[in-house]
Amino acid sequence: MSFDFNGKKVLVTGAGKGIGRAIAIALNEAGCKVYALSRTKSTLDTLVAEHPKIVPILADVSNWDDTRRKLEDLEPLNGLVNNAGILGESCSAVDCPRDEIIKILDINLLGAINCAQLVAKKMIDAKVKGSIVNISSVAGIGACYSYLPYNVSKAGLDMVTKQFALELGPYQIRVNSVNPATVVTPMVTNLKNTAKGLTSQTPMGRVAKVEEVVWPVLYLLSDYSSMVTGQLHPVDGGLLSNIAVKYDFSK
Repeated sequence: MSFDFNGKKVLVTGAGKGIGRAIAIALNEAGCKVYALSRTKSTLDTLVAEHPKIVPILADVSNWDDTRRKLEDLEPLNGLVNNAGILGESCSAVDCPRDEIIKILDINLLGAINCAQLVAKKMIDAKVKGSIVNISSVAGIGACYSYLPYNVSKAGLDMVTKQFALELGPYQIRVNSVNPATVVTPMVTNLKNTAKGLTSQTPMGRVAKVEEVVWPVLYLLSDYSSMVTGQLHPVDGGLLSNIAVKYDFSK
């Protein structure tokens, strides 16, 4: 299966590095006009230097009003990838401070809602069929220790996916989540112990490569998934299926 996005226009948030950067590059190489949004100018500059056709947008999705100003003149798009997000600081659920919770929700959840509203309204007004993909996490489906704000933000994002899918379906705009487990990105290099622990519980015995998240995103943006909406798509090597208990039931 090959993806042809010639004539398509897609906005990717958090496109400066990691999964977002890889998605932006893959779409660009498939013929898509890519708008790449990041809050970090240096990473945007290197992205455009490597791929001159990509259109950079310098914005911080945690700033609701500024993001709206930066995107208000954007042409109607065929797709949006809400990838911008941060993990935040490790803290127990009972000790997590309010400021940390709000910071994560502003970026991971409210930022995605804001971008989805803007892009979807332009799609509706222009009568453009389209697709929105939210980069969520398995942490939004199953709880994991010490990251309450992140887990809650991703669980909320999955409900955003379902709610927008419900309300945008009549306009032929599809909305889905891709829910990776640990992926080999620069952020994960600082979480070696976490990655090791998850790998030991993953049936496939490894963490995902970036391209293994990119491919499902391209599928959901493409016409190959024309009847798929409101769905969560874990990319976890079977992690969520592992409920093994070390007990001999034959006794």
